[in-house]
Amino acid sequence: PGLPPALAGTYAGLAHPASIAHFKSLGITTLELLPIQYHLDEPGLHDKGLVNYWGYNTLGFFCADPRYAACDRSDPTAVADEFRAMVATLHEHGLEVVLDVVYNHTPEGSETGPTLSMRGLDNAAWYRLHGDDKSRSENWSGCGNTVNTHHPRVLQFMLDSLRFWVQEMGVDGFRFDLATVLGRTHQHFHPHAPFFTALAQDPVLARAHMIAEPWDSGPDGYQVGRFPSRWLDWNDKFRDTVRRYWLNRSVSRGEFARRFTASNDLFHHGQRGPLASVNFIAAHDGFTTAD
Repeated sequence: PGLPPALAGTYAGLAHPASIAHFKSLGITTLELLPIQYHLDEPGLHDKGLVNYWGYNTLGFFCADPRYAACDRSDPTAVADEFRAMVATLHEHGLEVVLDVVYNHTPEGSETGPTLSMRGLDNAAWYRLHGDDKSRSENWSGCGNTVNTHHPRVLQFMLDSLRFWVQEMGVDGFRFDLATVLGRTHQHFHPHAPFFTALAQDPVLARAHMIAEPWDSGPDGYQVGRFPSRWLDWNDKFRDTVRRYWLNRSVSRGEFARRFTASNDLFHHGQRGPLASVNFIAAHDGFTTAD
């Protein structure tokens, strides 16, 4: 209620004293923002007059979306400055900022989609293509295409983008959408895939938070607990167990206790500690806490 209406839904509004006081009263230490890198609405939504308000369709990987700015949205410098000021103010109050990022696909969609950027540069380098038909895109993201993360130029682009958000914009880390895609080599997931190895040795990114949504829609896509040692994984087994225990007691006390005490069956390996399990009960793409 204390937030000026003009700042609602903006970067400046997130760092307003009323917002910060609310976060602090809840005991929050870290804010994770759904995608704020510039995104496009899917054609199907556009045709219906709808919008992708989640933002999981990134096109501008170095651009804070001006739609969330309170300043002049036609001025990219002003938008970036507002974002930086938001992060700096939140830091002053002991709050970290983590970005939800989408490097597993782009708005260019399948082979029938538009040519917007990467496809026009080098389709075979930027996207995974079917081995027996290079005219067709692999669709392990469920969004039409899959970014080819083991190509050196694509990997360089991704690291440059991530460093930009840490060094230039000040964020503390990232939650990677469909992160299993990022760990695929020729096909299968590997915890020492090029993307993970490059992150681990990068002097800037090695210090940032790395959080995986540890699944995708490809073969053997469910990889909870298998990410590298310094990563954190979303643990949907905690979510499902806690919700079932709370709502209808359809799980045992033993299963509840195992999830409540860091899911050692999933994470007790490869120097992974109890904090590797991100224990959540509700997210943007599931039931709410009011179901």
